Amino acid sequence: MKSEAYLNEIRLSAGLRRAVLKKIVIEGERITFYLVTDLTYRKEDTDYAREVSLRYVPEGYTAEVNVVKSVPSEEGIRATVLDLLKTRFPAAAAFFTPEDVEVTLSGTGGKFLLCVEEKEREKFAAADVLNTLCSELDRRFCGNWIGDYRRVEKAPREIVHEAPPPAEVVVGPRVFPVENFGAIDGAEVTSALCIADLKGEEPMVTLCGELVHLEERTTKTGKPYFRMTVRDSSGSLSLSYFAKKATVEKVRALQAGTSVCLTGANELFNGSFRFTANKIDLGTPPEGYVAKKIYLPVPAVYKTVRPEPVSDPVQADLFGAKPLPEEFTKGSFVVFDLETTGLNHTPVGGSMDRIIEIGAVKIESGAIKEKFSSFVACPVRLSGEIKQLTGITDDMLLGAPEVEKVLADFCKFCKDCSLVAHNAAFDSAFVRFYGEEAGYRFDHRLFDTVAIAQETLRLSNYKLNTIADYYGFTFNHHRAFDDAFVTAKIFIELVRERGAMPKPFSSF
Repeated sequence: MKSEAYLNEIRLSAGLRRAVLKKIVIEGERITFYLVTDLTYRKEDTDYAREVSLRYVPEGYTAEVNVVKSVPSEEGIRATVLDLLKTRFPAAAAFFTPEDVEVTLSGTGGKFLLCVEEKEREKFAAADVLNTLCSELDRRFCGNWIGDYRRVEKAPREIVHEAPPPAEVVVGPRVFPVENFGAIDGAEVTSALCIADLKGEEPMVTLCGELVHLEERTTKTGKPYFRMTVRDSSGSLSLSYFAKKATVEKVRALQAGTSVCLTGANELFNGSFRFTANKIDLGTPPEGYVAKKIYLPVPAVYKTVRPEPVSDPVQADLFGAKPLPEEFTKGSFVVFDLETTGLNHTPVGGSMDRIIEIGAVKIESGAIKEKFSSFVACPVRLSGEIKQLTGITDDMLLGAPEVEKVLADFCKFCKDCSLVAHNAAFDSAFVRFYGEEAGYRFDHRLFDTVAIAQETLRLSNYKLNTIADYYGFTFNHHRAFDDAFVTAKIFIELVRERGAMPKPFSSF
């Protein structure tokens, strides 16, 4: 149902001109719309709302309307603002008390002021706090709501922290001894760091692994250098080595499969870390050595991104379609989608592209129940192609949480669930790569709606919008939450059409 169009029609009635839709309840073949108004309303308003509502329900269903008059209070608005700050902007909420939120009511809504210091105001503006609060107040309360800041000087106050969750396991770094050393550059090598644990700035570090690819190139001044990819039991890495006169022929002679030691620096360059080797030698890990993966436990609490309730009131299973299989209704599924800076989802292909948005919904008891949605901080500027494709701009990512914080909460959201995605190999590669970088394991059972649709439907292609058109679903394509939501609806319908659970695509 298009709630905005629905409310626009409802608000044509005098007593409901500032009404909000509180909830929709479906009981059998009756759908009840719960409206809240702050104006005096009459039976004519209710009758009109019922006629409008009837046009928005599927054929064969009746529409009822429950109208409640509710005038917001200053305390109610203040409490809502504080609660929204706590759930949407927890770092900011730590500095707020009820006295820091001033509320003024008017006959058509009201205004609230956030009392902040200048440095806080800059951070709030970057995170678009006011617009988020105003949008949510407009959705929950009748009338129009305006937010602003009032500059104040606050005395230092002690922040009361919640009890910390159970202690978490520290990840890495994993180091192993180097054997069978053979000098080329003659570095002093006794041990090496696992490639997967090369995450931050390192002025001098040694890696040891199998040479997968070697390619000679020349600089603008004509000097030779080498691009190579190496891998160990924890991961792989592409890097550059600038040869010396004494070593260039020895490096040219190296073959794929040779185990080498690379000593150099991991430095920040154009927003990304890049490893450059200044010495290359021969050497191997101990025979049979496999880097043991170490993961953090699933977080005990959400810290950055908190799920919200969500539903699809016109899901087909509510309107007399054939029932879903029991295995499906007893399971829990997280359907997710990502927006990224590009298509490179494997580090072997060069610099790994980045996640800029993650959206997901949770299916329980055969219905969509919760949403998880967040932008993700990106240290590099978005390309014009990505901006045009997604509608996401660099400004929209200002103040967004880091990928490791978002994936920590996503890990909790996915606990005890199977995962679902459209073209699952692509999205799962990003989640697995950045999840492991952050120390979180994503080894869930995975379903791919592309593969399921290919087995179930006969279509010209199996793009997301093509399958959505087949089922009559409309959505805002190339935004993570919208894509995840429609993928969830498609997944439900594909399972319903099959009458049984499909085989999983794989596990992460």
